[in-house]
Amino acid sequence: MNRILRIAPAAAIVVALLAASPVRAAPRKDSTQAYRSLDVLAEVLAYIRNGYVDETNEKELVQAAVEGMVGKLDPHSMILWPEAYRSMRDDTIGEFDGVGIEVSQVAAGLVVVAPLPDSPAERAGILAGDRIVAIDGASTKEMPMGEATRRMKGPAGTTVVLAVERAGLREPRSFTVVRDHVRTTSVDWRLLDRAAGTAYVRIATFQERTDRELRQALEGARKEIGGPIQGLVLDLRNNPGGLLDQAVKVADRFLPSGVIVTTEARGKKPEVQSAHEKDTEPAYPIVLLVNKGSASASEIVAGALQDHGRATVVGAQTFGKGSVQTVIELDDGSALKLTVARYFTPKHRSIQDKGITPDVPVVDAPPASPDPQLDRAVELLRKPSSLRPATAPP
Repeated sequence: MNRILRIAPAAAIVVALLAASPVRAAPRKDSTQAYRSLDVLAEVLAYIRNGYVDETNEKELVQAAVEGMVGKLDPHSMILWPEAYRSMRDDTIGEFDGVGIEVSQVAAGLVVVAPLPDSPAERAGILAGDRIVAIDGASTKEMPMGEATRRMKGPAGTTVVLAVERAGLREPRSFTVVRDHVRTTSVDWRLLDRAAGTAYVRIATFQERTDRELRQALEGARKEIGGPIQGLVLDLRNNPGGLLDQAVKVADRFLPSGVIVTTEARGKKPEVQSAHEKDTEPAYPIVLLVNKGSASASEIVAGALQDHGRATVVGAQTFGKGSVQTVIELDDGSALKLTVARYFTPKHRSIQDKGITPDVPVVDAPPASPDPQLDRAVELLRKPSSLRPATAPP
């Protein structure tokens, strides 16, 4: 999440699902009346400054006004104050101190999309779908996303207490999470069956190195097999997303041609990302694993491979984040994360609030228990005739 597009004098970072190039647009002439309403804000601020019973911090008041304005848009648009913005850039690089958790602000509150693999949050028992109701005793009911992120970040070795609501629990449960230096590895792999030539690749998140690491993983699998890969399990479970360009490259690696994803913004021509034949993997069977923690960029990959019939999708319904955000750096070191478009699969399916429906539904299992989704994937690879046949590009 750290590809920076320079736009004089500011910069934009493409994160989560960042597809559209940010633009510092001048106010339209027909927006003059709307901008005059800012006079009301200045007038109210003046009354508070001069007449409110207690001393106030004008900077905090203005920040609260900005947070309220952006918060009215949608769950994924937000203002990132300088500290939160720096933390976000650390996440993009893949190294930071904190709990290692991806959250989303939805109508139900602050919801865990997925804990990062082997992160402090995962080790403490935080699960995808948990609703964080308090951080160190502070309610998250009216807490902006940036503030929640700031509270969960902190030096390695320090602790933070997360109170979560979870389906099946009568009341919130508190988890004490020991922050650590989190260095995420985007891709890991292993052989499932050397004799059968089957491999397993997990993509934890889409970072700057993901496509390169995926290529290295597949080359490593071929080397250990001693020949071509005969079948692949591609695991995108609990993958909260990341860089759009990396998701496109991953899908492109398995598709010789056709549309991967289309982004549509207000007043603009749809932008289409397509696959290329160069460096495409051989057409071995693929089973792709997803669950409710699979979101954003991982849904792009799942939707593209599913629509093209390139993979059989196994698991549980995905998260359903099909909107596109761009992050625009502001002059004071903060940033505006703004929803600018929505993306569609090759068959023009919108995933927003819907998610990807697996071809073979298999329920999630609790952590540290047998993995029925992976077991089903291996079973399908042993019977290639049961996999989805490849279809013509949409």
